[in-house]
Amino acid sequence: MNELDFKLSSYQYDLPPDLIAQHPAERGTDRLLVVDRETGKSEDAHFADLASWLPKDALLVANNSRVIPARLFGKRHGGGAAEFLLLTPLPFLNVTAGEAEVEGLLKPSKRLHSGDVLTMDGDLLLTVLEKKDFGRHRVRLTWQGNLQTILERFGHLPLPPYIHREDTEGDRSSYQTCYARDDKTGSVAAPTAGLHFTPEIRQKLLNAGLHWDEVTLHVGYGTFSPVRCEDIRNHVMHEEFVEISEETANNIRQAKKDGRPVIAVGTTSVRTLEAVAASRGEIVSYFGNVNCFIYPGYEFRIIDGLITNFHLPESTLLMLVSALTGREKMLDIYRSAVKRKYRFFSYGDAMLIC
Repeated sequence: MNELDFKLSSYQYDLPPDLIAQHPAERGTDRLLVVDRETGKSEDAHFADLASWLPKDALLVANNSRVIPARLFGKRHGGGAAEFLLLTPLPFLNVTAGEAEVEGLLKPSKRLHSGDVLTMDGDLLLTVLEKKDFGRHRVRLTWQGNLQTILERFGHLPLPPYIHREDTEGDRSSYQTCYARDDKTGSVAAPTAGLHFTPEIRQKLLNAGLHWDEVTLHVGYGTFSPVRCEDIRNHVMHEEFVEISEETANNIRQAKKDGRPVIAVGTTSVRTLEAVAASRGEIVSYFGNVNCFIYPGYEFRIIDGLITNFHLPESTLLMLVSALTGREKMLDIYRSAVKRKYRFFSYGDAMLIC
């Protein structure tokens, strides 16, 4: 391994701001950059033609978590605006209990102290219990009725900060995969590789003899928390809640036994599969937390390819995709994508690595 692979500053690239997608394209019409994992060579394609670029008889594994409008606005009792982003996945909470201790991001962080009480939209009361690092707080929420209903009615979708606009009603559908399940509600950010799919594209995959399975990872702070140490090996990923059903585990084990490629839809699916396989020795049914940081040098146990978006410089997601091809190849691919005017990040274009 090259020591540069472990330096945070080695994961930089130049990106003109106008290539950061501020709005989604019509679903299914995005471009697709097809990358050979071994050589790093790439070809331009369209996502609607994905089926023709995938290996024969491949098994796709997608994340079916649903995004909750987890961003609430309110006021401090002493005056002044406040904002709260719930980070604790809803499956961990009794949404009808009326009270719960949770973790979230609070603004303005510097002006808030233990014991402060805030009134958020939906008549939800928030009491600050403990200030943690980087804007995170442990708080007590108190509400009347059903917490999920309150969030659905009064909450806002937490669009990433590089999208320089407020969320709209249209984002309620466009920032949600077409296969997100209501009973898997819990993410605070979308598994964005899945945003490109339509029911018609999924049917084309099945008609082409490809296979589809789903896992659940509730996207939380671990996905977007920045790396703050120059030696990335010192970065600690936050735990993430995942689910793999027995049926899905059986299908993946059978695919590996048959020599059929397993293609992850999104980095969250990669972390789910690889984390469980690493801790259990193989893919098994699983319900619980995992901690999985993938960077160059990692030996993949399960996945053979990946459908993904383009990721931020110095992010754990860029490090993950670099582990598939090698860092220098991936950075060359990104530079080429910039020259070819691909759209970047959550509402941007897609890449297939296999």
